[in-house]
Order: sequence, then C-alpha cells, then structure tokens
Amino acid sequence: MILYRELSEDEIHRELFKDFVRRQEVTKCWRRENGQWIIKDDPFIDDWTEEDYQVLVSCLRRTAAKGGFVYAAFYEGSLKGFVSVERELFGGEQRYLDLSSIHVSRDMRHGGIGTKLFLAAVRWAGDQGAGKLYISAHSAAESQAFYRKLGCVEAEVYNQDHVMREPFDCQLEYRIKK
Repeated sequence: MILYRELSEDEIHRELFKDFVRRQEVTKCWRRENGQWIIKDDPFIDDWTEEDYQVLVSCLRRTAAKGGFVYAAFYEGSLKGFVSVERELFGGEQRYLDLSSIHVSRDMRHGGIGTKLFLAAVRWAGDQGAGKLYISAHSAAESQAFYRKLGCVEAEVYNQDHVMREPFDCQLEYRIKK
C-alpha cells in the first residue's frame, strides 16, 4: 500500500532519497522550431549526481520552510515519489503557483503515483488562491505525455527565470477549476 503525506522541513534530508531511483532513459524530446512544437530524436540518460541530490534537498527544505507544499509517496517505508509547489503567486492575472518538482522513482512509474501527487498539488494550490499551476517541465516525450494527459497546456505567460535556467524545458500550465 502506498502512503501519501506532506513533509516538514525537518524530514527532508539526503537519507530520505536512499531508495529513490531518478534514472530516465530519454530517446525523444519536444523541441520548438520555427514557432512549432515537434518531437525530435535526442537520446540521453537523465540521472542525478550526489551534488544534484544535495541541491534537491536544499530546495525542498527551503520550499517547506517558506510555507510551500512538499508532498510525498512512500511504499514500504521508502520514498517513491514527491511533488513540491512554491508559496509565492506570480504572473499577474494568471495567479500562477510554481510546481517546482514532481518525480516518481523509476521502479514505481506508471502506477498512478505521479497523477495522485499532481492532483494533491492542484488541490493545495487552489486552497492558496492560485488560478493555475505553472510547470517548467522536462521535454522528454514521456514526461510531456504525462502532463498532457492531465490537461496541461503551453503556458500563456512564460516565466523567464525558468526559461533561462532550463531552456529545453516546456513551459506549461494547468488551470485550477474552482
């Protein structure tokens, strides 16, 4: 059975991720060319280094400390998925909240964990007064299929900080229904 719960700042540390497998073998990615989105061959392996885990822990702790949302899925006591949403609204009338991360361990993908984490983030963001979730999403075809299946579309307004940090990400939004 999978247990879902919010995490506090104090619970977020490197050891929490000891059974988490980030690895993703990417073959095709979405790319914007001449104003059109196309799928291109772009094979690579996406995995986290120890430094990446340290940055992730720091970011998630900061999110929790600032009143954001860090929510996790556990299977047999091991972290198998998580989502985070930042607390600060941006984007003017769009009233975006930033879905800053969502990941499911490789050994637990395609079982509905990602969808449950995403919907928990939507509920939390709606309770905070957001009109939309903003997602700077990995451009892998599989990642984009996940977001599109949930109803995400290209963002009306791009967050330039995200574009500068991750120029190959797809900038998406999800309208929160009231």
